[in-house]
Amino acid sequence: MAQIFRVEKTKNFTVMSNHHFKNKNLTLKAKGLLSLMLSLPDDWN
Repeated sequence: MAQIFRVEKTKNFTVMSNHHFKNKNLTLKAKGLLSLMLSLPDDWN
């Protein structure tokens, strides 16, 4: 059986809910844009 290595991430990653990925009313393009927007820092502007 293959070993699983878990790495603790402390920077350059995003944690978000799966809710919008499972929403069938959103297109793949909309899901990608929303994911990008949620990954930006609060002061990105």
